[in-house]
Amino acid sequence: MSRILVTGGAGFVPSEVAVRLAQDPANDVVAVDNLLTGDIRKLPLDQYPNLHFIKCDANRFEDISSVFYAYRPEYVFHYAAVVGVKRTTDNPVMVLRDIDGIRNVLDLCKNSGVKRVFFSSSSEVYGEPVEIPQNEKTTPLNSKLPYAIVKNIGEAFLRSYQKEYGLDYTVFRFFNTYGPKQSKDFVVSKFIRAALKNEDITVYGDGLQTRTFCYIDDNVDACLNAFRNNEVINDVVNIGNDQETTVLALAKTIIDVTGSKSKVAHLPPLEEGDMTRRMPDITRMRQLLGRELLPLRTGIEKVLADTRFILG
Repeated sequence: MSRILVTGGAGFVPSEVAVRLAQDPANDVVAVDNLLTGDIRKLPLDQYPNLHFIKCDANRFEDISSVFYAYRPEYVFHYAAVVGVKRTTDNPVMVLRDIDGIRNVLDLCKNSGVKRVFFSSSSEVYGEPVEIPQNEKTTPLNSKLPYAIVKNIGEAFLRSYQKEYGLDYTVFRFFNTYGPKQSKDFVVSKFIRAALKNEDITVYGDGLQTRTFCYIDDNVDACLNAFRNNEVINDVVNIGNDQETTVLALAKTIIDVTGSKSKVAHLPPLEEGDMTRRMPDITRMRQLLGRELLPLRTGIEKVLADTRFILG
């Protein structure tokens, strides 16, 4: 049996990771979350006797150390973080506290025999695009935003702990991911929520900034294949989709799929954090996934089949 710890486990992506891991009865999975933005309803604890939840703040050593000492995890998915462009730009000091969580988790991992740490980094580390597509090896990391700096520091911590202590790691650089359990304040869920209510869909600036949108199954399947197949060891992989879409086109697609009467309304551009382009090189992710990625329109239709968290 593998003992696995997932931090931030009541969040959108990590809750899905925890559930998928718990679907294998050979795993014993502990999800921890401080529930600042997480939602315990995302963890179907009654369905999986090998899935456990503990309310815990990874940024507090006395909290997270108790979990390590009690459960002795062999693998750790460290996903706990303050996320979301507006939330992270509005709360930069809160974001910086996540450095404590990274240090806490890695210190505990190297002292308790953890075999590998999986870290959720972000496309934000690339900043404004110097090259497209953004490649793990060749694209410079040039963002100055606190959120991106914390993720970059996290990656540096992992490299340093591997070199000095032999602690193996994998870094996932996440690009926009969406799905039914995503919180309602992220772009796809926010647009769907507005469309279902026939309210204006608001975009910042002209809406021509581009993003790529990765369905949750593609994200989690690729990451768990890296875990199960012992790939991307002591290395980095982009996790996202490589089909660029403008934010304006996303809004219009959602209006079309939902049959909504919503109109697009333009707000002033964000002062910071709204990068003009995002598009990853996902050559390595495709190798992990071993199949085609889900098209955006199909993914939106799948989200519409379960809107509990978007409308709740």
